[in-house]
Formats: sequence, structure tokens, C-alpha cells
Amino acid sequence: MDIPAQPESQRGFWASVREALRGSHQDYTAGSLNRSILLLAIPMVLEMVLESLFAVVDMAWVGRLGANAVATVGLTESILALAFSIGLGLSLSTTAMVARRIGEKDPEDAAISAVQAIVLGLLISLGLGIPAGLAAPHLLRLMGASPAIVTVGSGYARIALGGCGAIIMLFLNNAIFRGAGDAAIAMRLLWVSNIINLILDPCLIFGLGPFPHLGVTGAALATFTGRSIGVLYQFYRLMRGTERIHILPRHLYLNVPVLWRLLRVSLTGVLQFAIANASWIGLVRIVALFGAASVAGYTVAIRVLIFFILPAWGLSNAAATLVGQNLGARHPERAEQAVWRTGLYNMLFLATLGIVFFVWATPVVRLFVDDPEVVAIGGKALRTFACGNIAYAWVMVLLQAFNGAGDTVTPTIVNFFGFWVLEIPLAWWLATRAHLRAEGAFLAVVIAECSIAIASLILFKRGRWKRQRI
Repeated sequence: MDIPAQPESQRGFWASVREALRGSHQDYTAGSLNRSILLLAIPMVLEMVLESLFAVVDMAWVGRLGANAVATVGLTESILALAFSIGLGLSLSTTAMVARRIGEKDPEDAAISAVQAIVLGLLISLGLGIPAGLAAPHLLRLMGASPAIVTVGSGYARIALGGCGAIIMLFLNNAIFRGAGDAAIAMRLLWVSNIINLILDPCLIFGLGPFPHLGVTGAALATFTGRSIGVLYQFYRLMRGTERIHILPRHLYLNVPVLWRLLRVSLTGVLQFAIANASWIGLVRIVALFGAASVAGYTVAIRVLIFFILPAWGLSNAAATLVGQNLGARHPERAEQAVWRTGLYNMLFLATLGIVFFVWATPVVRLFVDDPEVVAIGGKALRTFACGNIAYAWVMVLLQAFNGAGDTVTPTIVNFFGFWVLEIPLAWWLATRAHLRAEGAFLAVVIAECSIAIASLILFKRGRWKRQRI
């Protein structure tokens, strides 16, 4: 049963904003639900704002190096989809487990769960990063890169793929803070990482001052440096402790039952995001059939879209934390209300942005590249993607709600059918057989996301996620 909402006027909107930025000590299983969403969402959205700002600024610098450099970033990030899948899969299971323990008022088990997640993340980071870095040029060729792109981008790919462990650990450690309800700390940690990256980006790309001129390789080195420093700071904060979670020396051991539960949930979580992110590999492989300009235009459009999608993802992360903590506190109806309200806010936000992108797609793309062919393709891509913004909004919130409950199987099944049974075959058919070229692939993305949104709504209303155990 939902607890009656506390009138917002008692504290005031701006007082809540200041508390959210400072770090709230709110019990998210009781009190005003709107206020709980606000206190969690503000730092999570701001955390993702800077992450998305990095993506756009990085593309603005790289865009000055030509279509081959932009294509290098697009192809490498498509390969990095696997690392993102692992990082996101581990983080969603970690958030769910830590949030459930916090909701049960058991910070000791929350800290033990966090340690097992870190151990798992470190092992995977080493096992994935070393071989990926060594095989980077070959992986670019497999993605359809031309010899010119491989020549320009091999250094970028080696650093980006070899250092993918920094991505995994950055996601994972922040998931611990989010699950505990320490969203403001997660925000500040990612800000530290990305501000360092933003400062180093132009210095290493163009050789400003004492820095070497590394071209597109400098963008990868700046990113790796910023994220690695962020990970070290995360470890410091976890050992120093917060009001909700504190890792002490007595927690630093392998707890096999907890590790196994985490691994079990993580496997389907990783598979869930691997299915989704690997579909982007298939998509960019189809787009690459039509040349470097098509890949560059697609990459710019995706980066611009990510700039606004990531803040919306931050809002959906708030839903995941609220679901996990309220199920732990045995308030399933409050958890459901949190999802509907968060989804509504997310829809209003992305629908407004969709209109802006549809109307001004070409001028927006022209801010990042000046190649007429790339601008034309990027404008078409951004305008097409904008048509699916309402679907994106609900997909993010609903799938994160399942994940927050510890139900990683349902989103995995939905993603498989949406992306691999529908999107990729449809993209190939529209691009090649219907002769729509790259625009056919862009259209397939919107159709697939709308289908996933409808399926997710139906499955969420059935309510099986409320009975999930973790």
C-alpha cells in the first residue's frame, strides 16, 4: 500500500533539488513518491548529462579530422558494445541486489554483495580487455573498415578496446552507489571522470601545449585516462564509506553463495544488453555497405541522440532503484506506481526533444561535421530516430523496472525478438531489397523500438516481476 504523499510545499521544490545534489538521506520506501523520484532522478540525470556531453564534445573534436576518423569511432564503439553489455549487465544485477538488501535494512549484506560484484568485474575486465586490445586492427577489418580506416584508427581501437575494463568497472561501481540510494555520489564520480576526459580530449587530439599530437588516437587515450581515474576514486569512496554502504576489511572475501546468485542474474543481464548492443554491430555493418560517409552520418546522429537519451536513461535508473528498494521493503504497489510516474515524465521529456530533432535535424548535425554528404545522411538518420522517442522513453523505464526487480530474463527475451528477429532482418531488407540504402536501417530501428515498447507494457501489466526473488 502506498503511503500518503507528503505535500511538496512543505519542503519546496528547490530545497529538494539542493538535497538531491548534496546527497539525500531519504528513505525511498516511505513518504512522498514524487519526492523520492525527484531526489533520485536529479543526480542520476545530471550524471548522464555529462556522460552524454562527453559523447557530443568528443565527436565535435574528432569530426574535424575527417570522415575516416569519425567512422573509426563508430566502428570501434560498435565493437565496444560487448564491453558495454557486460558493464550494464553486471551493473543492473548489482543495483538490484544492493537495492534489495538496503530495502530490507541490511547494509552488511549489501556491502558483501558489492564486494562480490567488484571481484567479478575485475576478472571479466582483464579477460576481455587484453585479447581485444591485441586483436583491434583485425576486429576493425571484420567490421568492414577500409584499409584507410584501419590505418587511421588502429591506435584508437587498441586503446579503446584494450581499456574496456575501465568502462565495466565505472558502470559497476556506480551501480553499487545507485542501488544503495547514493545517487549524488555516483553523479560526482562520473563528473570527475568525464571532466578529466573533456580537458584531455583536445590536448591529445591536436597536441596542445606539451601534449603530443595523436589525432583520433588521442581521443581514446583521453577517455581511458579519465575513466581510469574515476574508477580509482570510486574505490576510495567505497572504502571510505557513505551513510548507506561502507566496504570494510571484513567484507573483503569471496562469498560463494552471494557470488553465484550475482553471477546467475548477471548472465541474463549481460545477455540482455549483448543482444541489444550486438544488434548495433549488425546495424552498423549494414550501414557500412554504403560507404564511410554513411557510417560517419550514422555515428554523428547516434552521438547526438545519445546526448539526450542518456539523461532519460538516468531517469529510468531512478525507477530501477525505487523498484528494488520497495520490493525489499514489501511495498510492490508503491514500486509499480514509481514506474508509471517515471515513465510518464520520461515520455514527456523525450517527446519534446523528438519534435525538436525532427524539425532541426540537419542544422544540428552540421554543428559537428561540414562534409555535405555526411550532413545529409546524418540529418536523415536523426530525423528518423526522433520518430521513435516516445517508444524509447517507455522501453528504458519498463526494462529497467524489470531489472530493478531482479527479473533480467523478461527484458532478455523481449530484446532478442525485438532486435534480432525483427530489427536486423528488417534493416537488411529495407536497405538492400527495398533500395532505401542506409535510411532503411534507420527506419528499422524505430519500428523495432515501438514493437519492444508495446511488448514491455503488456508484460509489465501482468505483474510477475513483483514476485521475483533475488
